[in-house]
Amino acid sequence: MARRKKTILRYLRIPLGILAVLVAIPLLLTPLYLFVQPVSVPMLMRMVTGQPVTRTWREIEDISDRLKASVILSEDGQFCRHFGVDLGALRVEVENYLAGRDTRGASTITMQVARNLFLWNGQSAVRKGLEVPIAAYIDLVMPKHRIMEIYLNIAEWGPSGEFGIAAGAARAFGREPQNLDWRTASLLAVTLPNPILRDPARPSQGLLRVAAIVEDRARQYGERAACVGENGRLAL
Repeated sequence: MARRKKTILRYLRIPLGILAVLVAIPLLLTPLYLFVQPVSVPMLMRMVTGQPVTRTWREIEDISDRLKASVILSEDGQFCRHFGVDLGALRVEVENYLAGRDTRGASTITMQVARNLFLWNGQSAVRKGLEVPIAAYIDLVMPKHRIMEIYLNIAEWGPSGEFGIAAGAARAFGREPQNLDWRTASLLAVTLPNPILRDPARPSQGLLRVAAIVEDRARQYGERAACVGENGRLAL
């Protein structure tokens, strides 16, 4: 029996060690990222493989409130209300997964920050299982405006290594991120799910239609994004 336990522990040593590292990294780095400008895993992967990376950090005060509202209403309408994880959406996803139905991810903005900073892309139940507690921890440690600031500065916004809203807005429209009207803000927001294929500078009719829906939502319900505005308000 003792020999069998030793054998099991020997086989588990490597996966348990990997799991311990995956847990320790966000525990240690998340508080540091309250003050330090983080680099995402996709950015690091491009750097180590010699591919170009363009990213100029912008403070959240220097980013258009229309863009913030458009991103939240497009990506995560409950961002200001949940604790990093939308439990209702996640419950539906778990039920669909167990029933063998298609899943959509139920990723909040905070969960996307967790994935981009500490995990990997690709559909995986293991990754999702790690993503949820890391997102909750990020939300516990960081205020909402800092989570949003990081997200808008690490999100991939173009097909050639453009990361962050400054690079995305410059590539698509030749504008600074504080100088976005409703059209450009909504087009940039709906680019996020697939910046490799979606081009806000040359939008398809489908992308224009989705951007118009997001713009309408952001104009009507922009107050739902107030937690990322200056003094809790957005100038829309």
